[in-house]
Amino acid sequence: MTARAEFGPEERHAARWWHRLEDGRIQCDLCPRDCRLHEGQRGACFVRARTGDAMVLTTYGRSAGFCLDPIEKKPLNHFYPGTPVLSFGTAGCNLACRFCQNWDLSKSRDMDRTMDRATPRAIARAAREAGARSVAFTYNDPVIFAEYAMDVADACRAEGVATVAVTNGYMHAAPRREFYARMDAANVDLKAFTEGFYAKLTASRLAPVLDTLAYLAHETRVWLEITTLLIPGQNDSDAEIEAECRWIRRELGADVPVHFTAFHPDYRMEDLPPTPASTLSRARRIALAEGIRYAYTGNVHDAAGGATACPGCGGVLVRRDWHRIEEYRLTPEGRCPDCGTAVAGRFEAFDPRRQFGRRRIPLSPAGG
Repeated sequence: MTARAEFGPEERHAARWWHRLEDGRIQCDLCPRDCRLHEGQRGACFVRARTGDAMVLTTYGRSAGFCLDPIEKKPLNHFYPGTPVLSFGTAGCNLACRFCQNWDLSKSRDMDRTMDRATPRAIARAAREAGARSVAFTYNDPVIFAEYAMDVADACRAEGVATVAVTNGYMHAAPRREFYARMDAANVDLKAFTEGFYAKLTASRLAPVLDTLAYLAHETRVWLEITTLLIPGQNDSDAEIEAECRWIRRELGADVPVHFTAFHPDYRMEDLPPTPASTLSRARRIALAEGIRYAYTGNVHDAAGGATACPGCGGVLVRRDWHRIEEYRLTPEGRCPDCGTAVAGRFEAFDPRRQFGRRRIPLSPAGG
């Protein structure tokens, strides 16, 4: 925590989920870090802070990275495939991953990085006008700017635009209920399957993430996919991948898609090599053998690892080249045209001429 920060009026948006302690501090109740703050201190996430006798969110309406992406980049392969998503994030994070791939935003202590200002209404309108099917809270974790993300989600719903949380899942139960009541889809980073990895490399715990996954799978209508970044020598053993996939199959169900993605040396783990493509293929084979119906590889060029197959007859229904769909055979209801088997996900009529493909288009929603 950082002491004695000064906050301008624009940084004083009232935060929720906190309470006063008998010793005079206030405790943040948003995530399991339970930061306890004196006057002027920020939490471990850097963006939730105490000023006076209350907590504020210092990044409300202050965002970065606005652009149109393919939804497959989130990655979500079963949530309106081929459609564009308006992506953005803020600064800070409630985890301390030594391997962070977006550390320039998530570890930022320079708020000027997030000086683009956009109201929830402006973001929702920009998404609709740009033809985005959804808006994704990504790059850093939306848990820490939950009030802002929830207001954006409400504005998007009014415009007929869906919302997606790309998140580490590190969140307490009460705010989690309110947050996901507004989300349509989530990709949760299950960073590993041991408490040792979480403690050593993320300064957090595995158990709360598993609780979030179980909650999403069984108590919400949010479409859920999972991503595990495989790091050489850290979480890529057969035994750990098998244990993760068995847990997913047993506790969440066989229909939750799992993405295994490649690590590249960055931030505080530049001494490790990139993840070989063979590791991702091995993980995918393990997942399929453990009964996961939809397993994918990411951050590598792998046509087989990006394809969606029918769980009934085995035929390829969606063929991808990176984030571009090369062949799409699902019916508008999400069924195999050959055997009629339903594929888990959220689908609608697909026009290959209108798919978004591999583009990335910067946007600048601003104002109210």
